[in-house]
Amino acid sequence: MSHEAQETHEPETPHLDFQGTTPYEDYVKADVLTHLQHTLSDDPGEMVFLVTTQVMELWFTVVVHEWETAAQALRQDDVPVAIAALKRSVRELEALNASWKPLGQLTPAQFNSYRSALGEGSGFQSAMYRRMEFLLGEKSASMLVPHRGSPRVHAELEKALHEPSLYDEVLRLLARRGHPIPGSVLRRDVSRRYEPSDEVEAVWAAIYSGDERDELARLGEALSDVAELVWRWRNDHLVATRRAMGAKPGTGGSAGVAWLEKRARKNVFPELWTARSYV
Repeated sequence: MSHEAQETHEPETPHLDFQGTTPYEDYVKADVLTHLQHTLSDDPGEMVFLVTTQVMELWFTVVVHEWETAAQALRQDDVPVAIAALKRSVRELEALNASWKPLGQLTPAQFNSYRSALGEGSGFQSAMYRRMEFLLGEKSASMLVPHRGSPRVHAELEKALHEPSLYDEVLRLLARRGHPIPGSVLRRDVSRRYEPSDEVEAVWAAIYSGDERDELARLGEALSDVAELVWRWRNDHLVATRRAMGAKPGTGGSAGVAWLEKRARKNVFPELWTARSYV
């Protein structure tokens, strides 16, 4: 068949006639997503604040999925699958962090124009963000309290509180591979915040002093990439908040910028950072 003949048989437009909703709508649920925006003020800037926050929630959901995938793979001693999930989450964290760009230019007057619509609403009340924090080892039973009125959400968070964090699974893997992780670390109460260990620091220093191509060293670097972007997320949050509201109290009753500054000083997977001084 000639090229000209082929062209005459090719459709000029994609298939447009469907019996019900489009297959795209059935899969993506775009109509649901684009009708979840109910602003509470007349300020035109509130829409971008609301949509950006909703987009953040979607990225939280994806990142939690990746880190849970990584944790499960580590339990099964499948380091390559864990590293792949962590690397995907790095790209997703980059997209999540970019969410601050539309909000980072807010002036105090612009934010004040719809701040009252938030009432006592605050990002720290996000259940999916709390699951992210729990997976990072930032455990706190008190953070379940705001969710007592939502039984399903509360149950999911309570389950996550009592499960090993992603880092707990990493340390258990290191122990199974013969590294001297202390019993006190392996048997710790995983519902409590992880505290750094000198012995764990020494293990990471030994791993990093060896072959850089070793899969445990590559796992450490994937975790470091995650930790760096979590730190950047916290700092970008701090800067955006400082620009929009200065040192005023946060919408959820926190100390606002002072509370965010304290959070920004904390390192995720701490021994991965301190061990570098001994390599």
